[in-house]
Amino acid sequence: MSRRVVVAALLFLVPAADTLLPGSPVLPPGARDLWPGDAVVSRGRRSTVVGHDHGGAGGETGAGGVKLDDVARRADVAGLRVSAVLGRPVRPLIVVPDSAAEAARLAGVARLDGLAAVADGGRVILVPELFASLNPTGKNVVLAHELTHVVAGTDRLPVWLYEGFADYVGYRDAGLPVATAAAELAAEVRAGRLPSALPGPDAFAADGRDPDRLARAYQAAWLACRFLADRFGERTLVRLYREAQAAGVDRALASLGLSVATLTARWRAYVRDQLA
Repeated sequence: MSRRVVVAALLFLVPAADTLLPGSPVLPPGARDLWPGDAVVSRGRRSTVVGHDHGGAGGETGAGGVKLDDVARRADVAGLRVSAVLGRPVRPLIVVPDSAAEAARLAGVARLDGLAAVADGGRVILVPELFASLNPTGKNVVLAHELTHVVAGTDRLPVWLYEGFADYVGYRDAGLPVATAAAELAAEVRAGRLPSALPGPDAFAADGRDPDRLARAYQAAWLACRFLADRFGERTLVRLYREAQAAGVDRALASLGLSVATLTARWRAYVRDQLA
């Protein structure tokens, strides 16, 4: 649910105000000059949410029924969840555009089909139509997932690792059964179609052509990271992630006595055990 140009989290505080000019120096960098009109700002204890000014208060209902103050509350909780895993402070910046097309424009991509949000620089951009359609658990998972990208980064990592790790953090405290969170992949496994390889970049293409394929890619990546956490512990998973960024995934896996091939074999068995 993210682009690969994610960098470290922005650490900032925004002064108390409801409506601020987009070019104002008191807005964080990722929220400046978004729109020609005024921007509405809603703040949680740690989070800042910026949306269009539709003439109401900061908690007004925006595009797709997204309430800025509700997003701020959820972002506060999601930030704490990310911080609990990564051990770093998180002060989320969330941008709420008016449409999926505007979200894609802000993120600098052609399309965001099938995605509820995208991490872009030090901010998370919501895709309002899809984000609003999620249930409360889904919204919380999405925000924690994207904030993980913002804080942890994705440089030098295979897509299965950074997407799977973000979903690991997102689902960590969600309370969902594995078969529920991975429903599309579970249907494939029960039909006798066990994935043969960890998902690559093509599997994560957000082009709208095959939503189930996209869902299965995230689920497969999540279960790879969940396997690593179950087998070696969460701290080891975090350490592997950082070592992979510094020295490459092959060297990081080797520190656990694994290669991509051996991990793939064990992950396939884990997927079968969890979902069959």
